[in-house]
Amino acid sequence: MKAIQVAQYGQAEALELKELADLKPNDDQVLINVAGSGINPIDWKILSGAMQQFIPLPLPTPGVEVSGTVAAVGRNVRDFVVGDKVFGFIGITGGYATQALSTPDRLALAPTTLSLQEAGGVPAAALTAWQALHEHAGIQAGQKVLIHGGSGGVGSFAIQLARLAGAYVIATSSAKNHDYLRSLGADEVIDYTTAKFEDSVADLDAVIDLVGGETQNRSWSVIKRGGVLVSPVSAPSAQKASEHGVSGKNFATRSDGSQLAEIAALFTSGKLSLEAQVVPLTGVVDAVKQSWAGHTRGKIVLDVSAQAES
Repeated sequence: MKAIQVAQYGQAEALELKELADLKPNDDQVLINVAGSGINPIDWKILSGAMQQFIPLPLPTPGVEVSGTVAAVGRNVRDFVVGDKVFGFIGITGGYATQALSTPDRLALAPTTLSLQEAGGVPAAALTAWQALHEHAGIQAGQKVLIHGGSGGVGSFAIQLARLAGAYVIATSSAKNHDYLRSLGADEVIDYTTAKFEDSVADLDAVIDLVGGETQNRSWSVIKRGGVLVSPVSAPSAQKASEHGVSGKNFATRSDGSQLAEIAALFTSGKLSLEAQVVPLTGVVDAVKQSWAGHTRGKIVLDVSAQAES
């Protein structure tokens, strides 16, 4: 198989395409011929060396999410068969390759309304948005929610899912993405480059913070007592949460095939959409640099299938 390997920390140029031994599933695994693999912030955080305490050199193949075709299954696997088109959040590494392994509980049948390559950009971001809203914010119809970083992968799904839940959705982004956010269902959009969101909104039930830092610090004042601030990017201050009478929650996204199946159904019914920039696996260096720089709209997805055929 072919896979992206990492030679050293700190530079996207350290990503190299190499030939490796083919993978084989154990009794409880699914082997996937990968079609697409989305690029996510965790990928370049690992590459930067920020997580070297947990993932030391030599680094494995990056990539937390894939889509593709089931090539083989272990003898204990009952949920999938060879030929199934699947997608999933497979773990912390392994996605930027022509083959990947996963346990079946991390997978679901891919939505038919997306190309198989595009589907590789869905699992991690959509699960993060789903769990932020439904598990941690407990979003309800009629509530008001502010989503920071609305144009990125997680933010674009969060807007759509919050809208589907019946919430009133406010999102921050630069002005160039305002029409895009409205098309996703945002009721209000705020240009964070020219205006302070705290001057425009108040008494919110929830804030989904996908930015962290000063943006998170300024968010406490706009949440009503009893509300919640949820962030997958940085842990909210327990002291500030107490001072404002709100809850602060930080979480790590969990792989969940059942939730992915529900997300796939929303795509199939036309209730969810994805804006994806699909680039060849050989373009991984520039693609990771683009993600690393921030301000990506939707998702960047590596087209792995073309490399597998070459």
